[in-house]
Amino acid sequence: MDLNSASSVVLQVLTQATSQDTAVLKPAEEQLKQWETQPGFYSVLLNIFTNHTLDINVRWLAVLYFKHGIDRYWRRVAPHALSEEEKSTLRAGLITNFNEPINQIATQIAVLIAKVARLDCPRQWPELIPTLVESVKVQDDLRQHRALLTFYHVTKTLASKRLAADRKLFYDLASGIYNFACSLWNHHTDTFLQQVSSGNESAVLSSLERTLLSLKVLRKLTVNGFVEPHKNMEVMGFLHGIFDRLKQFLECSRSIGTDNVCRDRLEKTIILFTKVLLDFLDQHPISFTPLIQRSLEFSVSYVFTEVGEGVTFERFIVQCMNLIKMIVKNYAYKPSKNFEDSSPETIEAHKIKMAFFTYPTLTEICRRLVSHYFLLTEEELTMWEEDPEGFTVEETGGDSWKYSLRPCTEVLFIDIFHEYNQTLTPVLLEMMQTLQGPTNVEDMNALLIKDAVYNAVGLAAFELFDSVDFDQWFKNQLLPELQVSHNRYKPLRRRVIWLIGQWISVKFKSDMRPMLYEAICNLLQDQDLVVRIETATTLKLTVDDFEFRTDQFLPYLETMFTLLFQLLQQVTECDTKMHVLHVLSCVIERVNVQIRPYVGCLVQYLPLLWKQSEEHNMLRCAILTTLIHLVQGLGADSKNLYPFLLPVIQLSTDVSQPPHVYLLEDGLELWLVTLENSPGVTPELLRIFQNMSPLLELSSENLRTCFKIINGYIFLSSTEFLQTYAVGLCQSFCELLPEITTEGQVQVLKVVENTLKVNPVLGPQMFQPILPNVFRGVIEGERYPVVMSIYLAVMGRVLLQNASFFSSLLNEMAREFNQEMDQLLGNVIEMWVDRVDNITQPERKKLSALALLSLLPSDNSVIQDKFCGIINISVEALHDVMTEDPETRTYKDCMLMSHEEPKVTEDEEPPTEQDKRKKMLALKDPVHTVSLQQFIYEKLKAQQEILGEQGFQSLMETVDTEIVTQLQEFLQGF
Repeated sequence: MDLNSASSVVLQVLTQATSQDTAVLKPAEEQLKQWETQPGFYSVLLNIFTNHTLDINVRWLAVLYFKHGIDRYWRRVAPHALSEEEKSTLRAGLITNFNEPINQIATQIAVLIAKVARLDCPRQWPELIPTLVESVKVQDDLRQHRALLTFYHVTKTLASKRLAADRKLFYDLASGIYNFACSLWNHHTDTFLQQVSSGNESAVLSSLERTLLSLKVLRKLTVNGFVEPHKNMEVMGFLHGIFDRLKQFLECSRSIGTDNVCRDRLEKTIILFTKVLLDFLDQHPISFTPLIQRSLEFSVSYVFTEVGEGVTFERFIVQCMNLIKMIVKNYAYKPSKNFEDSSPETIEAHKIKMAFFTYPTLTEICRRLVSHYFLLTEEELTMWEEDPEGFTVEETGGDSWKYSLRPCTEVLFIDIFHEYNQTLTPVLLEMMQTLQGPTNVEDMNALLIKDAVYNAVGLAAFELFDSVDFDQWFKNQLLPELQVSHNRYKPLRRRVIWLIGQWISVKFKSDMRPMLYEAICNLLQDQDLVVRIETATTLKLTVDDFEFRTDQFLPYLETMFTLLFQLLQQVTECDTKMHVLHVLSCVIERVNVQIRPYVGCLVQYLPLLWKQSEEHNMLRCAILTTLIHLVQGLGADSKNLYPFLLPVIQLSTDVSQPPHVYLLEDGLELWLVTLENSPGVTPELLRIFQNMSPLLELSSENLRTCFKIINGYIFLSSTEFLQTYAVGLCQSFCELLPEITTEGQVQVLKVVENTLKVNPVLGPQMFQPILPNVFRGVIEGERYPVVMSIYLAVMGRVLLQNASFFSSLLNEMAREFNQEMDQLLGNVIEMWVDRVDNITQPERKKLSALALLSLLPSDNSVIQDKFCGIINISVEALHDVMTEDPETRTYKDCMLMSHEEPKVTEDEEPPTEQDKRKKMLALKDPVHTVSLQQFIYEKLKAQQEILGEQGFQSLMETVDTEIVTQLQEFLQGF
């Protein structure tokens, strides 16, 4: 591409590509796509985006196309890779001028230079770093800023490389420029501090921007640039100096307004200081040891004393608390149980921590956390009043939760309390002791203090196990507080029910649960929405607990379910609806069929909620989960839900519909439980299976559930299902088998096995294309025992239940192997005998014995030749399936099933419709209806009649005498 002639053409097409008119835009994009691989195209783009007289949008687009070109064509091994000559020209052009006036374009140029640096620096681009170092020294403000911006992006990119050779290059780079980076940062920092008092906001902001960028460079060099940074004086000097710099910057906040760009940049710089410390601690805990004392002193003084008043802000406090927490929890600072086995570095760090965390310090931190940071703020109380659902979402982990002060203080409290529980338990118990009895509703401060202390007791529940008699406290203190209905007492009602939820799985007597259920019923009718939502959460924790007893809960079920449903209707936020639905699901799951009388209202409401949640896929996931438990609870009655249920399954499992990305996993689970609980197939239920073929093609982690669904259809209605879908399903299986794992192959073969079990006549015909593979696997001695086991099970089913089909299959395979049928049958039996130990399930072992015995009686010399092996398998199966009656000393086949319904105990879930279908199937299955003992006897007797006594004795002499003895013992009484 000739630069001079091409520039105007490319410029014109780029201009068209910025058009809002698709008729102009689309052809332009196509043209640019074609030029992507043309030599010289990126040189033209470079000329365009560095020409400041051109339209900003055109230049922006040129930068983006250049950046994409680096990703696709810069590597030497890439298809249509750029030539080395063009790359050399481009590298030189990129760092000629750092004078881009538009911030967004300047950032993009810095990023694309970093992308090239990742691939070429320093080997093919040794001049990059020296050029950047010189450019950040210039006096021109714009050039200096742009060079510094690029310096940061290059450093960030090179620091992210992980290969050993790249790490070594970055270590060399860091050693070479660290001193310069420190002096650069100190220069810009000092300049900023001098200008703060000048009142020139523009100058302050300019120098602060440079301070921030140079600190970003230093962060990457410090954290990623040294193997043992504690041995480098410059690094440790910089890190020790951070604390004094932080104090200077925090003091600057007094003279900078609270609502301007400078304030925002100042806070970002302060936070970046703390990130340097946190990152260094995370990556180099041992090197951080000399900084432990200073870090703790600094953080504790600013967060837990008056020093921080007027200068700290929320994000900074969060960072300081994170620093304390990481030091407290760091495994590198925890000695072994045998103290002498610990490294000297660990012992030193531990001693520093112990010396700092004295009783007075720990007590002050604990009291301050509870009495200051745990208090509900005015803003929170206002939000509670004005937006109760928003308050609840924020409390339980909204989008900003990770960086919010409250959760950070709570996590710090938990970690410190766990680490120093012997010191802090008496402190918290004393705080509890001062709050006995009811609190005056007019004293809001006292109510908030009690709320904060109760919060601490809930968070420390596991640590306080031996120190608090929670059952007595619940009866004497907490229960009466739940009964105070005054509006101003609602923070305590909400906190107490939350507190009980924290202690449920720690220490709560089972016989006290009815008192709690009574309280929950009352609170679910509370006038305050936040209290009701919190109560629903505690209810979930209660029914989820392993000590939950259905009989205790049932008297309250109707009331609770009705109130939860009313709450679900009342709340409007997507997150809250999901939460309440989750509670309802848990209740339905635990009480199972007992829920049937009470779900009518929910069943009617869910279709409306599904329609309303069209734009909220996560809420739809919650609805699917609820439906799963609902179908399980309703059992066969779930067929009444089909007009709503089946379209939901259809949409959720249709991979051509965008929502499937969110809904597929739960949708498949719902499909499966619907099949398992279906009393019979319907045309609509059968039609949904059209979704299955694309799902099998996905070969995703949901494949196991897909196979369970296929098996569900086979058990539900094998004839209709196979006639409609067997051809397509068999084709999908044939395509899948060569590609999937051994586990996947087993899943496919289980479908075939189940089909043969359910429908021995139609099954072999439907899966005819797969059976030759099974036959080959047996003959060739499949090496995976699990696969071989199921191969033999499939062969056994065909041989035992469809002898004519087995004969035709044997004939087909004899032609393929170019053998006589008898010879091939002999080889099959021989391999069967050889690999019978691969079969671990007694049912399949018995099936093999029955199948091979079905070849008797026979005058076929090949079968008689394998007689010994057939008897060996039969006796082995007898050992697996026979149980001895100790009184009569006789044996009985334990695989035989009766028509009696087994009694379901209270703890067991009632059988699903699919369980009943499997039971009915088993009652027709030879494995469960034919006595192996009797079958062997009859087959041997028939063989004896064919051969005569002498001939039969000769045949029996081919069997090992020990095996014959065992056989005779099993056949006593016949």
